Amino acid sequence: MSAAALPGDAAPLPGDAEPALPASYGQPQKADLSAWLAVFAGAIGALMATLDISIVNSSLPTIQGEIGASATEGTWIATSYLVAEIVIIPLTGWLERVFGLRRFLLIAATLFTAFSVMCGLSTSLTMMIVGRIGQGFTGGAMIPTGMTIIATRLPRHQQPIGTAMFGSTLILGPVLGPLAGGWLTENLSWHYAFFINIPVCLILMVFLLVGLPSTRMRLQELFDADWLGILGMALGLGGLTVVLEEGNREQWFQSALIWQLSIVTALGFVLIGVGQLTARRPVVKLALLRNRAFASVFVLGLLIGAVLYGTSYVIPQFLAAIAGYNAFQSGQIVFLSGIPAAMMMPLFPLLITRFDMRAVVATGMLVMAMSCWLDTTLTVNSDGSDFVVSQLLRGLGQALSMLFLNQAAISSVSSDDAGDASGLFNAARNLGGSIGLALLATLQERRLDYHHWTLNSSLGANDPAVQDWVNAQAVSFGGGPEGMAAAVQSIDGMVLRQALVMAFSDEFIALMVGILAVVPLILFLRPLPKGRFQMAMH
Repeated sequence: MSAAALPGDAAPLPGDAEPALPASYGQPQKADLSAWLAVFAGAIGALMATLDISIVNSSLPTIQGEIGASATEGTWIATSYLVAEIVIIPLTGWLERVFGLRRFLLIAATLFTAFSVMCGLSTSLTMMIVGRIGQGFTGGAMIPTGMTIIATRLPRHQQPIGTAMFGSTLILGPVLGPLAGGWLTENLSWHYAFFINIPVCLILMVFLLVGLPSTRMRLQELFDADWLGILGMALGLGGLTVVLEEGNREQWFQSALIWQLSIVTALGFVLIGVGQLTARRPVVKLALLRNRAFASVFVLGLLIGAVLYGTSYVIPQFLAAIAGYNAFQSGQIVFLSGIPAAMMMPLFPLLITRFDMRAVVATGMLVMAMSCWLDTTLTVNSDGSDFVVSQLLRGLGQALSMLFLNQAAISSVSSDDAGDASGLFNAARNLGGSIGLALLATLQERRLDYHHWTLNSSLGANDPAVQDWVNAQAVSFGGGPEGMAAAVQSIDGMVLRQALVMAFSDEFIALMVGILAVVPLILFLRPLPKGRFQMAMH
């Protein structure tokens, strides 16, 4: 019997590939303890991997000083991890087939621990970057495999519980990172931002050994692999990520480096395309994007990644520049958005049985848009308290959207394609974060210059009120030419501060517009069949 013949199943959208009957239908009515341990392991692995993207951000100044790196060189401590992670995520489906899921994850967890120790013991920039690249490759491998475990180890009616656990970690990781890194650096040492992975990885490996069955390796996949696609992934995604991360600092295409990396990126995507056409089994199944339901999930994932990582970047910058917050104080405000995700986790299985997935995702996206709109009213007197409501709303919107889209990603394809679908969806989220960060950094710089010039030009030099204010300030600074210079510098500082606030508001407007622009794609999502998910306790 095909999946379309099951009672209560929704009909496929025209032009979409019809999902095959999931393997989980042949599983027991309820998952046993070992299956849940495997799900816990997947969630822990994903949390570590996403946490380590941002955990060093709070510690960067301290790390740079101790390993002798400049501020520009120090950015590669974060960038190198992200580049490696984005490259490996789409390749995990193939690597699972080569090594078997349990063996692959055990290798990844072991190497992740080793590279974490290497980072914690680093005494030079080279040693740190090698360790971060290793962390990115091995940590990134543990993100999409969490969804694969859910799709293959849990029966359909219990998958929402696993999805809630997994989705919450994807939201909590990026917002918990700055808070954890700031606390560890201030109270212990920056080294512990890496050493904390050791006990967590040991617990993870125990859960993997107990919870996942051993499967044989299929080393023949190495010989039959889409090596053009693999090389293309490394060049295309790696090059694109570096261009996005470094573009604004390098003045984009005024830099020879950006031109060279763009050519490498284009070559990589050409190789991926050739691999899709010529390989017997492409390394990543881009054909899934022909399924309109999954393609919509992919694009929505891009936008959610941009909002998740973008706000984690913009808010600490605002609080540091305008309110004078340190890294730990900023991390506390960023973490507020993780609270709704934690609270939503036990409610998700109930929501998915009672509400149309499209309505919930639409609600989540609109709530995120509202949270960005609230942040457009910031002033030069704003501080962390002004972000509390918007952060809680943003976290609620992200939880509603992310949790349901995680479920939609694996429900819109067959279980055989769950690994590829999970890899693509998670790559979309991280790639969206990179694109969002690059665009926001560029937008902030351009709008700051614009508002600075506009505000300065509006202050007429012949305006009596302006002249009186400047003269009064000059007197307060001691009078004479030096006092007048100090007064002019003071007024320019006030203008610059106001221009910076206006630039931050523009960034939140851009995020709001981006969210609203993709909301119509929700209409292409396939509703989850009624009756497919019964509560686990029934």
